[in-house]
Amino acid sequence: MDKKVSLTTQNRLIIFGLLLSTVLIMAIAVFSVLNIQKKLNEGYQNFGQVISKTLAIESNELTKNIPDEEIYNTLKSHTDSILKSHNDIVFIEFTDNSGNVIYSGKNEAHKSTQRPNITVSSPLTDVINNSPIGSVTVGLSGNIISQISSTTRASLLFVFAVAWLVFAFVILVNTYLITRELRILHDGVQKISSGNFGYKIEGENVSSEVQELFNSFNDMSARLHIYEEQNIEQLTLERNKLEAVLMSIANGVVVCDNNDTVVLVNNHAQNLLEVTEEQMLNTSIQNYIDTEGNFCFKDKIEEFKASENKFVTFNINVDKRVIKSIISPMYTRSGDYVGYIIVLIDVTKETEMDLMRSQFISNVSHELRTPVTVLRSYIDTLYHLGSEFDYETQKEFIGTINNEIIRLQNMVNDILDFSRMDSDIELEKTFNDIVQLTENCVNQIQVLAQEKHLTIEISKDNEIPEILFNYDSIERALRNLLSNAIKYSPEGKKIRVHISKDADNVTLTVQDEGCGIAPEYQKKVFDRFFRVENDTHTIKGTGLGLHLVKTAIEKHHGGKVFVTSEVGAGSTFGFTLPVNSAVTV
Repeated sequence: MDKKVSLTTQNRLIIFGLLLSTVLIMAIAVFSVLNIQKKLNEGYQNFGQVISKTLAIESNELTKNIPDEEIYNTLKSHTDSILKSHNDIVFIEFTDNSGNVIYSGKNEAHKSTQRPNITVSSPLTDVINNSPIGSVTVGLSGNIISQISSTTRASLLFVFAVAWLVFAFVILVNTYLITRELRILHDGVQKISSGNFGYKIEGENVSSEVQELFNSFNDMSARLHIYEEQNIEQLTLERNKLEAVLMSIANGVVVCDNNDTVVLVNNHAQNLLEVTEEQMLNTSIQNYIDTEGNFCFKDKIEEFKASENKFVTFNINVDKRVIKSIISPMYTRSGDYVGYIIVLIDVTKETEMDLMRSQFISNVSHELRTPVTVLRSYIDTLYHLGSEFDYETQKEFIGTINNEIIRLQNMVNDILDFSRMDSDIELEKTFNDIVQLTENCVNQIQVLAQEKHLTIEISKDNEIPEILFNYDSIERALRNLLSNAIKYSPEGKKIRVHISKDADNVTLTVQDEGCGIAPEYQKKVFDRFFRVENDTHTIKGTGLGLHLVKTAIEKHHGGKVFVTSEVGAGSTFGFTLPVNSAVTV
């Protein structure tokens, strides 16, 4: 494919100027040559006229006093001498008044010449009578004038050619200089357009006008450089602020451009997604794979784009964590779409709480329904058929009703205590004897232990001080631990309660010989609504007891709860309370 060469206006003007100057110079050269040729021809004509007149005068002088028979020889001798001395004279011819040739002599150098270029005649006059007696004709070859003309034409053409070359050279040099200045300016503009602000043009040997232009350019470049530094500093400051804000946000933030490429990811997002910054930056967010090996963002991002960049909310699972993800569009101030932001929120605990709450409601509903059903059944039987039962049977029925009422009351108390303990109320504390409280709780719960033939043993270190606590809440906490130990202990086993003291705390532990708790559940047993449901743990409950213990000890008394357990070897639950008094028992 041929490339079309386009001429600029400057090139067209240069070519037009050269052509116009060439035509003018050639016209002047031709005019000068023709004019000089004309003048030379006129001068040569006059030269021939002078020669012919001179010959006429000289011939009259030579032949005026000689006989007629000697005239021929005289003219011949004089003519031959003239022809020999003048190479440009072709012939000299003398005629009388009748036109008869008296003598005609030709130059030996021009014998081959048929006719001269210029022929001039002058009359021969009788000096005495002043009357014409004939004429003399001179033929000139024109060689001199031809040589002069050739030399003149060559000289003029040379002069004009040199003048044209000088003129063309001057134009080309001037064009080159102008083009060079424009090229320097063009290079400078390219430097500026490529972002090299502050670039200066070094103008040497340029015109004053161009130097002013260069100075203006350098001033503009310097101003742009200053503006760039200020602008970059401001942009950098704003970007650092934005990154600092994003990095400080408690939720995870992933910023993507409109090509799904990650351009920024904060620390919390790296922790939630379990990746490093290097692994995420400049990669496509759609290629991220969750714990289950799925492209968890891909479909949702396509849904987000298909919905005309509206908010999309969904959950992903990463290493047993539930992460709520919100995709929202990102626009500039002018309203141009530049990408989107993915906000990541760890909702694992909330999800677990929802599940536990659901299980709690189900458990409570089931637990409440059982005693209510038993109560209704036994009361209805006694109401309609009580007179038919003997005293022992009625006593048994009433005992069952009493136990179910106690069980129902305990569940209601747990729910009420849960609501009260989770609030921010300040419990009233007094100095109390933790040993005496323990003995009272054991005595109160002995009835339940005896039903399973369990033995509760209390031991303590010496000098256990009175400490500051709320008696009711600690009593309820200890009773929960003892109740759990009784529930999960096989018949005929022993429950050990021990009270110890160190420099800062009093520690109380309840050890059973039950089925034990697996290690993966030990960290969760104090969470609200949590219950271990498997082949080993089958006893129903609300899942609030241990959580109430933790709330009472840690939130309201500044202590600490703990558990140690081994499957098949029993469990030890306990708590510590800070020592607030030096009084001992």
